[in-house]
Amino acid sequence: MIFANRPVRLNEREERAVASMQPETIELLKALCAIPAPSHHEERRAAFIREWFVQNGMDAVIDDAKNVLCPIGLDEHEEMVVIMAHTDTVFPDLEPMPMREEGGRLYCPGVGDDTANVAALMMLARYLKAEKPGCGVLFVANSCEEGLGNLKGCKAIMHAFSGRVKAFISLDCGLDGVCARAVGSSRYRITASTQGGHSFSDFGRRNAIEVLAKLITELYQQTVPQNGASRTTFNVGMIEGGTSVNTIAQKAAMLYEYRSDDADCLQVMEQQMRGVLDSFRSDDAQISVELLGTRPCARDVDADDQAALEAIAQDALHTYTGSRPGIFSGSTDCNIPLSLGIPSVCFGVYRGEGEHTREEWIELASMETGMKAVLSMLRCWFREE
Repeated sequence: MIFANRPVRLNEREERAVASMQPETIELLKALCAIPAPSHHEERRAAFIREWFVQNGMDAVIDDAKNVLCPIGLDEHEEMVVIMAHTDTVFPDLEPMPMREEGGRLYCPGVGDDTANVAALMMLARYLKAEKPGCGVLFVANSCEEGLGNLKGCKAIMHAFSGRVKAFISLDCGLDGVCARAVGSSRYRITASTQGGHSFSDFGRRNAIEVLAKLITELYQQTVPQNGASRTTFNVGMIEGGTSVNTIAQKAAMLYEYRSDDADCLQVMEQQMRGVLDSFRSDDAQISVELLGTRPCARDVDADDQAALEAIAQDALHTYTGSRPGIFSGSTDCNIPLSLGIPSVCFGVYRGEGEHTREEWIELASMETGMKAVLSMLRCWFREE
């Protein structure tokens, strides 16, 4: 059974092995941080990871989605567990970003989210490469988790191995909680268009910026739906438009999203948005909508299997951090398997701050704790009780 075993504390040899990995893990982390990897542009980092796996005696391939796949036991077993960490960062930079080590911390944009977890995934895959799992285990350094990457890499994996994946682990975030509730979302570019004209001679014509401003105000007056303990949010994250200070703007656009951990609430938000947009359409103001991406909520996951996987993750973290982490909602690669009814959890191997900012840092020593927790969890599939 895929959930038959619970994590156990590593033996002394295993704990020493993880401790001895740390200098190499940190050097690997620094090498990865030096390779820019915006969503959709992970090819350089993917090539480095594949080459590292091959040089360390492992089979690894890069698929069409720029995922790096490193399988163990997939030929011998139909059922499989997927464990992945995403290679992309939120930053658009195509040149290496500043990195420094100071006071036991490593500072670099994207160092925690998710590069530290990628380094841990690689090192643990190498450690386990010669062992025989009780089911197939697929290690994946995946693409396009962030922003408008729209979870492309994870979608490709779940499609390629449809029907075989029985449990899914995403190494993302940090050590202090387990993300196991999928926050779905829809992202749009909404554009207002008008005739426009000269700010003096054509005064009185509709201004696309004015239309967009009123539309935003209306959206912010809506009441968010709630279903039990669900949470629903919305946000305008960017606006742009106009030509000059003395031009009545012909076009203005915004990026808008809504999120919820409840699928029915997402549908209500869609209906409310469409109603607001329809009310702003007129002969002198056109409104267009472009869907930029969606992330699904969980659907039809077996409650007992999901609870069992959550307990495995919580037990592993409790063993090595000394506190039992809570379960929280988030938008991660887990959204895809959870939407397919596959039990899934997400947690990371480090402690740090500044995620999604250029001031991000991690405590390097915390990675040893996190890697021990992940290895103890993987022991559920690599060692019989």
